[in-house]
Amino acid sequence: MTNRSWAERDLRVLWHPCTQMRDHADFPPIPIRRGQGVWLEDFDGRRYLDAISSWWVNLFGHANPRINAAVGVQLAQLEHVLLAGFTHEPAVRLSERLLALAPPGLTRAFYADSGSAAVEIALKMSFHYWQNRGRKNRTRFICLSNSYHGETLGALAVGDVALYKQTYAPLLLKPITVGSPDCYRRAPGASCAEHAGRMFAEMEAALSRRAEETCAVIIEPLVQCAGGMRMYDPVYLSLLRAACDKYQVHLIADEIAVGFGRTGTLFACEQAGITPDILCLGKGLSGGYLPLSACLVGDDLYQAFYADYTAQKAFLHSHSYTGNPLACAAANATLDIFRDDDVLTRNRALAAHMGKAAASLADHPHVAEVRQQGMIVAIEMAKNKATREPYPWQERRGLRVHRHALEQGVLLRPLGDVVYFMPPYVITPEEIDLMARVAEQGIIHATK
Repeated sequence: MTNRSWAERDLRVLWHPCTQMRDHADFPPIPIRRGQGVWLEDFDGRRYLDAISSWWVNLFGHANPRINAAVGVQLAQLEHVLLAGFTHEPAVRLSERLLALAPPGLTRAFYADSGSAAVEIALKMSFHYWQNRGRKNRTRFICLSNSYHGETLGALAVGDVALYKQTYAPLLLKPITVGSPDCYRRAPGASCAEHAGRMFAEMEAALSRRAEETCAVIIEPLVQCAGGMRMYDPVYLSLLRAACDKYQVHLIADEIAVGFGRTGTLFACEQAGITPDILCLGKGLSGGYLPLSACLVGDDLYQAFYADYTAQKAFLHSHSYTGNPLACAAANATLDIFRDDDVLTRNRALAAHMGKAAASLADHPHVAEVRQQGMIVAIEMAKNKATREPYPWQERRGLRVHRHALEQGVLLRPLGDVVYFMPPYVITPEEIDLMARVAEQGIIHATK
């Protein structure tokens, strides 16, 4: 029962996600035996600080006793029942609570099991809405450059990260892509708010020209996570909400990665004071315990599907595990922690400490930018700091940081050459200091 024995068994039978399996011939996967708080432990007894919340899902630490207890109680009562024609207490309670916490005007919750599935639902709902309203010409979606919304075909189509998308281009619907308000790309001397306002002109033009064929605009509010943790000013969201209202186009907010406190507020949309037509949630929704996602919508959208059966307007979309009771119980326990522990206030102090811990990296000769939005800090390495010329992607500088950090007991998984911190909210200031120190060492090692 060692790392080596488990890795050997793994490599005979498993195909890992987002991985070139050839890499594991030289660097085998690390078998994890247990987790506790922000720490993971392998079968050889080595520990790793989970600085990325196990792909951004874990909010309150591994093996959280309160979530454990809630799932255990639910497991003894009901593990699953279909949500077509039936219902159960965890799903009803979770829906009531999410709608009470979400931006005002959202009144219904539709569940799925992954973030990509939630985006698929949102796209289909918006398209189907316009079909039910007799606007048959509305078949297009507008997205931002450098955006990412998931790996299933619909979600992949409305993203713009070539690494994931280009192979499958012949299979995908064709969105209308406009420039991102990404503040990293701002002109010298411009503020992020000014840059966002200038970039919005492109979105305004697209809506002006293409509204009659457009179902919805889909965005990741404030942070384009898989696109390198690129960040932008909330003013863009305010301008976009007003424009979607003006041109009568849906606004889909993909908060799968940025929801539940990651950006400093419970939902990123709050920072612009807007309500999207569809709010997609996932990842942290269940505290990182079980697959669960949701689309929250308002009455106008819901009523477009509410009719006699013979009108054939129903939204006939389903997943076998929709609204799974165990996942909903975990989500309710997660919301209990937010309610009882004043999490957002504590996170402000942790975020400030993360910012200070990473600030010195801005002086590194191959760090182009250190940026932060709430509980997300990103450090962008570059070949040329002044011009921001990136390293050739083939050099895999971020991978060097990743492997160095593992040797030092920290799990960092850079996005290309962007090293980022996105830890569980139970991290301590001392653990933040360790995380930042190891990241700095890794960046020095990777940029020699």
